[in-house]
Amino acid sequence: MAKKNLNEMSFLDHLEELRWLLVRSTIAIIVMAFGTYFVSDYLFDVIIFGPTRSSFFTYRYFCELSHRLGFADSICIEDLPFIIQNTEMEGQVNMFVWMCLLAGFVMSFPYILWQVWNFISPALYEKERKGVRVFIFFSSLLFFMGVIFGYFVVIPMSVNFVATFSVSAVVKNQFTLESYIGMFKTSILASGLFFELPIIIFFLTKLGLVTPAFLRKYWKYAVVLILIVAAIVTPPDVVSQLIVAIPMLLIYEVSILLSVLVYKKRLKENG
Repeated sequence: MAKKNLNEMSFLDHLEELRWLLVRSTIAIIVMAFGTYFVSDYLFDVIIFGPTRSSFFTYRYFCELSHRLGFADSICIEDLPFIIQNTEMEGQVNMFVWMCLLAGFVMSFPYILWQVWNFISPALYEKERKGVRVFIFFSSLLFFMGVIFGYFVVIPMSVNFVATFSVSAVVKNQFTLESYIGMFKTSILASGLFFELPIIIFFLTKLGLVTPAFLRKYWKYAVVLILIVAAIVTPPDVVSQLIVAIPMLLIYEVSILLSVLVYKKRLKENG
């Protein structure tokens, strides 16, 4: 059946479109998740548990950077003194399923964006609908950049901090599988979605819900919040905190710049 015009669609029609969006997106995630089953050994041993080893790329790179900056071995990581243990009967099975679904979501993200675009496109002008490729490309690019940032920066810094922090030599770190996987999922998704901020600001500005003046007004609060997050997930040294904070600040600045461009165009169109 041909898709109805926006003006012809009732509330139930919109709900039906939303339902199919969710169904198709869920199927895509499950298909991709099933595909990760065939590379599950690599997924878990190399990717998911890679940051738990001192030989991980990020730790080696920071050590080299420490030497280049003249800090000797000040931010080199020789050992991560902790173990990960499973304490639940079905813990490993549950974690296996959830991580495959997370991988499926990440890989199917461009398709999900396409489904979202098809859902909102009837409310857009014809000229705006033609920007589908640009929207999906840049949204996907930002999301994958965020995932990479979360994986190679946020997760290693978080693991290093909790692994080396100790209130007493008597206490030994033994993390549960659930807590590690929870941190992994949160870092990946939060970073990926945070990098979508320019796209979100673009649409909010276009709808008139956000202005550049609003973003500039709360700029200092955003900086403080980003610095707090960077301080929490990194070791107590300035270099590590800046490595996490600077990309996040750049994303916020790009969002403001994009808001300015959209806002000026909107004012021009409205006369």
